[in-house]
Amino acid sequence: MYTEKVMEHFRNPRNVGEIEDADGVGQVGNPVCGDLMKITIKVDNDRISDIKFQTFGCGAAIATSSIVTELAKGLTIEEALKISRQSVAEALGGLPPQKMHCSNLAADGLRRAIVDYLRRNDRIDRIKELGLEKELEKMEKGEMDDHGELCEA
Repeated sequence: MYTEKVMEHFRNPRNVGEIEDADGVGQVGNPVCGDLMKITIKVDNDRISDIKFQTFGCGAAIATSSIVTELAKGLTIEEALKISRQSVAEALGGLPPQKMHCSNLAADGLRRAIVDYLRRNDRIDRIKELGLEKELEKMEKGEMDDHGELCEA
């Protein structure tokens, strides 16, 4: 059902924890299945210098959180925004169809952390340039981002 890479990231997740003085925080969740994810980032010169995650969820949710942190660390903000739901799944060698929503959460959590970083630094113009206004609006409303997809435990 799961690739060896998914199992490796589930058993030995990378970058677990929370950055205390984070420059950006992204929180997402899927109330249908109960997965909750928090990603914190530290940014230096618009480059992600550190990233950590805390996830409450299934093995796939933990694995996707772990791989997102590995993919994003060291990238510029623009490069990190290119990490898509599909690229998260591909980096793990694929996910079962009923677990694809986990890659959605991981990619969206990273995206929200970046938007939060830009917002904290009064860079609303940059948010608009990058086409992230809808994400900012969801965050300001406190929406956790229900992907509306059913999942199986």
